[in-house]
Amino acid sequence: MAFERFVPLRVFSSFTMLDGTIDPKAAAKLAKDRAFPAIAITDRNGLYGAMLFAGACKDAGIQPLIGTFLAVARDGTPAGKDPVIDWLGLIAQNETGWNNLCRLVSQAHLGRPIEFEPHVTMADLEGHTDGLIALTGAGEGALVRLLAAGKGEAAVELCARLEGLFPGRLYLEVARRNDPTEEAAEDALIDLAYARNLPLVATNPANFADPGGHAAHDAMLCIANSTHVDAPERPRSPRESWIKSGPMMRELFADLPEALANTLVIAQRCAFSPPKRKPLLPSLAGDKEGEARMLVDHARAGLEKRLAPYGELGAEERQTYFDRLDFETDVINRMGFAGYFLIVADFIQWAKANDIPVGPGRGSGAGSVVAWALTITDLDPLRLGLLFERFLNPERVSMPDFDIDFCETRRGEVIRYVQAKYGADHVAQIITFGKLKARAVLRDCGRILQMSYGQVDRLCKMVPNHPTDPWSLPRALNGVAELKREYDNDPEVKRLIDLAVQLEGQPRNSSTHAAGVVIGDRPLDQLVPLYRDPRSDMPVTQFDMKYVEDTGLIKFDFLGLKTLSVLKKAVELLKKREITIDLEGLPWDDAEVYELLQRGDTVGVFQLESEGMRRTLAAVKPTNFGDIIALVSLYRPGPMDNIPLFGRRKNGSESIEYPHPKLEGILSETYGIFVYQEQVMQAAQILAGYSLGDADLLRRAMGKKVQAEMDAQRSRFVSGCKEHSAIEPAKANELFDLIDKFAGYGFNKSHAAAYALLAYQTAWLKTHYPHEFYAASMCFDMHQSEKLAVFVDDMRRNGVALAGPDINHSEAEFTVERTDEGHAVRYALAGIRNVGEKAMDAIVAEREANGRFATLEELFRRVPPGSMNRRQLEGLAGAGAFDALEPNRAKVLANADMLLAVADEAERTRSSGQAGLFGGEDHAAPSLRLTETPAWPRAEQMAKERENFGFYFAAHPVEQWRAVATANGARTYAALMETGVPGGGRMQAMMAAMVESVSKGRTRRGGEFVRADFSDSSGQFSAACFEESLVEPMQGWAKDGTCLLLTVELDAPSPDEPPRVTVRGARPLEEVKGSAQMQLQLDVLVPGAMQDLATLLGPDGAGTGEVLVRLRTGMGQEPLLRLGRQFHLDSEVAERLASVEGLANVALTARRSAGHLRLVA
Repeated sequence: MAFERFVPLRVFSSFTMLDGTIDPKAAAKLAKDRAFPAIAITDRNGLYGAMLFAGACKDAGIQPLIGTFLAVARDGTPAGKDPVIDWLGLIAQNETGWNNLCRLVSQAHLGRPIEFEPHVTMADLEGHTDGLIALTGAGEGALVRLLAAGKGEAAVELCARLEGLFPGRLYLEVARRNDPTEEAAEDALIDLAYARNLPLVATNPANFADPGGHAAHDAMLCIANSTHVDAPERPRSPRESWIKSGPMMRELFADLPEALANTLVIAQRCAFSPPKRKPLLPSLAGDKEGEARMLVDHARAGLEKRLAPYGELGAEERQTYFDRLDFETDVINRMGFAGYFLIVADFIQWAKANDIPVGPGRGSGAGSVVAWALTITDLDPLRLGLLFERFLNPERVSMPDFDIDFCETRRGEVIRYVQAKYGADHVAQIITFGKLKARAVLRDCGRILQMSYGQVDRLCKMVPNHPTDPWSLPRALNGVAELKREYDNDPEVKRLIDLAVQLEGQPRNSSTHAAGVVIGDRPLDQLVPLYRDPRSDMPVTQFDMKYVEDTGLIKFDFLGLKTLSVLKKAVELLKKREITIDLEGLPWDDAEVYELLQRGDTVGVFQLESEGMRRTLAAVKPTNFGDIIALVSLYRPGPMDNIPLFGRRKNGSESIEYPHPKLEGILSETYGIFVYQEQVMQAAQILAGYSLGDADLLRRAMGKKVQAEMDAQRSRFVSGCKEHSAIEPAKANELFDLIDKFAGYGFNKSHAAAYALLAYQTAWLKTHYPHEFYAASMCFDMHQSEKLAVFVDDMRRNGVALAGPDINHSEAEFTVERTDEGHAVRYALAGIRNVGEKAMDAIVAEREANGRFATLEELFRRVPPGSMNRRQLEGLAGAGAFDALEPNRAKVLANADMLLAVADEAERTRSSGQAGLFGGEDHAAPSLRLTETPAWPRAEQMAKERENFGFYFAAHPVEQWRAVATANGARTYAALMETGVPGGGRMQAMMAAMVESVSKGRTRRGGEFVRADFSDSSGQFSAACFEESLVEPMQGWAKDGTCLLLTVELDAPSPDEPPRVTVRGARPLEEVKGSAQMQLQLDVLVPGAMQDLATLLGPDGAGTGEVLVRLRTGMGQEPLLRLGRQFHLDSEVAERLASVEGLANVALTARRSAGHLRLVA
């Protein structure tokens, strides 16, 4: 292939965020397509894309040139003034140059005052320029700027200094892109080059790939600078800033052919790609041999401590532990990972010694006895049947990876310890890049195009945004008919989407990985380029998690887990009652805990709190710790299809069958069903004689589904089955296919077991100490009113006393206090909206120091400065926090100005030491007379509570009709959103909700409709109602805040999307007398589901409900059967049926003949 005689040396990739639009991979492909032999990316102060770019160039057969465009402060800037920033292009020739490049880029970010933009000084360049080729930066470089300004002597002086820094490696850069500064300086620059015998080099600094990318780049500059495209004064994209072809550059520089030839010379002088290094870790023992000895010694001593609580173990059982320990330490030392284990053990042991909660394990690491002995994990892997080879496979050399959960509020302390131990310059966080995703880029582009917010918001909501499957804009255009119709019919929408498609996926900003930290054996800027996150004082690697480990750095995950904070808080609250709890010592067979799980009463219980999981628990009825592990593993898309079978086998309604008799030993704990990846590995070991290491390779092969590898594994498995188990090839192939199916979604048992332990501990607290459980849980959701509402509702359902906020009893956080009846959770002052935790802490501190407040006047005289403004007063009063001092909340608000004046006067008095307008500190009686004001009506008081709590605190108005609503089949909004519409499409349902506001509109055909906002105890939602007979009543009901029984239609375009709600019928709940005659319709997909249906429905004759069943036979006729008209039907029955495998489209509605609802066809 003939190459062009030109190399682009100045390309800004998309990692020059919001300035470059060229993906590094695309740059490599473009170079190949345009026959460039090499190409450089030189991002501003960054090497973010270097590894990605180098790999893509290697794949394309193109030479990568790795560089940066470095900001350099001009000498002579007065102290305290913003420095004048010029730019210098640098390209690495070799590894020395790369190391210097990393050093300089890191210095630009870390070595400057935080208030200035990243840059280095000329002095910083000294001693760090070897192996670097320098380009003078064209119009952004100091040389051209000085020449254009007529400062020839300064330019010559600077040129001489650069020659000294880059002897024989300095190129004077000429760019021709209609830039006035470059045009003004070009002749003088060429003269200077000839006068000093310096080479010229031709460039065309490029921000986008081709001319068609100009509009998108211009839009990106608008996004970056928070302006819009029609603004007269804004940064504009130069039209020539694209990667020009070889012929175009030859034409452009026909008079300077040597400048073009020098692009090739520079490429030929460079022979470097970022290195991939073996792991580099600091040593706690001096060398590898010392680490190996230390690991064995610490592990054996640790195992002795772990086994001590077991009492007298038999010699054989004890030896089993030490045999496993010896096997693991041998593997770890042979693979060279002893240092990694020791480092992790060190900071975990420090955390535990400093009373910082640490999780019992996470990921496959819980399968290691060494990790257990070193207290890295807290689960005995032998007792739970966890496999070491799932974590560290001697047949597959890869780094171990411990993900460690720490208490959310104290995780930072552990990171600080690591910094102090290894050196602040040896420890860094890992960068992440936020990208312009479909909805975000639509909003950004809509803003710069000055489209209306409402229109852009409506278009954004048309783009499906499922967390596990977000849609791109091209996919949405192809898959959402409504969006495609808007695109085809509205030129403004077409312009918006066309622009957004070009920018979608571009990096928008950088941040830090939530948990990832790297630790090096030397200052990190000797290994990787570093960046500074303005929100942290820790350095951050410029390579993301995918590439940072290639540089020799090892990632340690310091995760923050809220559940650990909740558990710690609950234990602390119990200590105030002089109750000491050792969560790690809890027995796992507490019958009351399993009764709670069997009821599905698991709101707030880690991993078990979703509504679907609560229904699953009630159906499966777990009775042992292994059942919790299994359900944590099964409750995911795919595996959850096995939950009904798991439940039936567990509860004896279906016999347990094993794929082969030899598998009974490993599958008995899960009733003959493959649930865990470890079971897949053990099956290969038992049936076909695999080692566990080889079995792990089999599991991975089955997960990847590479056909050649699968064929080889199948052959080995079949022959192994014949040799080790006398299984004929036909049956062996059948077993292989079965194992392959389960390997695809089998879960990591080690991870599930660790999280099941946390689930059990939270369930234990909820069972035995519910007050502390709720108080601790709510402390860590203090500012999320939706979650607080769920907890409050659950407390009341379970009969746990809750006391409202009280200025004389509440603390800033949720607490537990003794009452005449026992105990109650006291609502937190800071749990009220707009009051602030610090301010409430100050008021509580004053109360604790000087006694409770006797009157409102005394309260406001004593409040600390800055802890009470009008907003805080309104929030506290509206929530009832002053009720003990003045029960008329309206009166408190009416006198707000006077009360705040008291506070201000008291503060001035304290400051001046003189008595004030309202009397001195020792006045005997209250001197304030508050203006009398009528108390709020109940409805207004409830509205104020909702405003200040974020939910109806005393009770949601619809709760007074709960019995009637349930009897009529009403389900909560949250329950309907959880189950959705199975398979997509439409279904009817009943709801009980309060209508809060209504807006009236007209359809395209001129008919009236309303869009209303509703709420129930589970949340808020909006729904349209197109029934014209309900338009006027709905407006009246909204004025009065009426609670309604609704017949609704749920419409879900796909099973993954939450359904839209449309109101088809409505009636005030106060008019509904008793239960309606209900009709239940559902589809039966498999014959086996009829038994579950019969069990859950109960006997015919127990009520007045009709059940209609459609048998989905898959044949021409699908009969509709009436099972009876006298079943007891309510929303709870419907929800239980909705969770049964083999039943679908469960819809519970009122029968039309009942006449209770105003139904419209």
